[in-house]
Amino acid sequence: MLKQFFSKLPRKSLKLDSSELNRSNSGPLSTINSNTTTTATSAGSGTHKSNGGDKSSSGRSNAAKRTSSAVFPASVVAGIEPLIPFKDVPNAEKMNLFVSKVSLCCVTFDFTDPTKNCVEKDVKKQTLIELLDFVASGSMRFSEPAILAMCRMCAVNLFRVFPPNYRSSSHQGGGENDDDEPMFDPAWPHLQIVYDLLLKFITSSCLDTKIAKRYVDHSFILRLLDLFDSDDPRERECLKTILHRVYGKFMVHRPFIRKSISNIFYRFVFETEKHNGIAELLEIFGSVITGFALPLKEEHKIFLRRVLIPLHKPKSLGSYFQQLSYCIMQFIEKEPKLASVVINGLLKYWPITNSQKEVMFLGELEEILEAINMVEFQKVMVPLFWRIGCCINSLHFQKPVAWSVNDLLKSLPVNEAFRFSVLELGFSNDLVHLLIRSFAVGSLYYSKLFPVAERALFLWNNDQIVNLIAHNRQVVLPVIFPVLEKNAQNHWNPAVLNLTLNVRKMFSEMDDILFMSCHSQFREEEARLSLVAEKRKEAWERLENAASHQPIAGNTAVLVTPLTTSIVC
Repeated sequence: MLKQFFSKLPRKSLKLDSSELNRSNSGPLSTINSNTTTTATSAGSGTHKSNGGDKSSSGRSNAAKRTSSAVFPASVVAGIEPLIPFKDVPNAEKMNLFVSKVSLCCVTFDFTDPTKNCVEKDVKKQTLIELLDFVASGSMRFSEPAILAMCRMCAVNLFRVFPPNYRSSSHQGGGENDDDEPMFDPAWPHLQIVYDLLLKFITSSCLDTKIAKRYVDHSFILRLLDLFDSDDPRERECLKTILHRVYGKFMVHRPFIRKSISNIFYRFVFETEKHNGIAELLEIFGSVITGFALPLKEEHKIFLRRVLIPLHKPKSLGSYFQQLSYCIMQFIEKEPKLASVVINGLLKYWPITNSQKEVMFLGELEEILEAINMVEFQKVMVPLFWRIGCCINSLHFQKPVAWSVNDLLKSLPVNEAFRFSVLELGFSNDLVHLLIRSFAVGSLYYSKLFPVAERALFLWNNDQIVNLIAHNRQVVLPVIFPVLEKNAQNHWNPAVLNLTLNVRKMFSEMDDILFMSCHSQFREEEARLSLVAEKRKEAWERLENAASHQPIAGNTAVLVTPLTTSIVC
């Protein structure tokens, strides 16, 4: 039995000597690709050779690197001999067999060609599944060589640089091309098993954190974070779960993880504005923020001011808006005094020319105003309602009735199965539109359906906001009244006009004396502005008349009247 087992193992010894262990402790993953050896079987003889052999071997290795996929780490691809199953060896040898199987899975393949190395790919897949079952069983504590081998295998299979053509075809975080289909990695069937194996390994009770932190180190975490830029949403979902478990298990790495994610956000906001994994990283931070102790450290407040608030600036805000809004609300719930800081930040980054982002900002403002206290509200109410007034006067309107049912359903926060079910049932356009309205008030999806003015006026449907306004009506009404009057007189949209009249009526019932005072002030201001405009017009007419009587001499500018420039068609 033992002879059969040892004959199946690679010739390299599974146990690390002291010098190799010392090297691995100092930098185990910094030289993963250079130190990882791949067992290759010669086609003519069955002789085993490592990647670092003679010149002919290195030549073949270089040739293999040139022909392998750009997405995956290059390595020599050769026939793989399957190892014996765990059930056929005694417990004392199972950890050695685990290391052997993990080393076997360090061989990588080119998955862009499905007809290439089919047998070897299948053997590797079966080995990975066997490793996954062994780790999930939790039958033995992992030794240090096993932890090192596992980290090396995950690094070889997962850590890769995405080529420019692979990245350029992505929708770059959901900017203007939200409907583009994501690119799916052809190697995903193998990668998914490796990710599942890494997740089970990290969360296993048999893993000694004190030993594992030497190998799941800063370098490993940085390479893991780089993978969040993958265009494959399935990979980003796996990475999100794994990084969250790493953050929970390795407390010593928590400050470094927060700092590294902050650096990704800085680069995204102030340099590239291109990254596929911002939503997933924010989702991780949302759960991290919930665990912050009170009172909040200054480090966390700086993160809010310098990272989360500026994340409202990029054009691709829509792809991560809900996760960002959740993080900000977590901060406000932890420390209500931060509400005024957030509102001032939103006003700073307010999207003047992007109506969809304006609706998103208004939705987030409504959530903040529901949680704000009176003191913080009074700090920001003047600039806040000045901006809301500008939104009420907005002429933007987007007609959703021209959309197809399929397009309307894409705006819903529901899964694909629900969308296809609705399509099969044959719901009408109007019914789906009503469904979206019920789902989407105050959210990103709402921004695709309603005008800015209508969304701003919907703030008065919130009892908490109306209560804040009522207690501060002496300040708010003089700011907002001229806006309401202009809308009531001139706005072209009937829905906005009706909402404006309802808000006017609400203010009138709230304080009729103040309402009439603001109305008289508005009339006086209108009369004054009309008089100023008339005087300006008369002044220009006098200037034109005086200029028309001046003789033309030299390079003197000539006043050209509309009559002399009219073109008869």
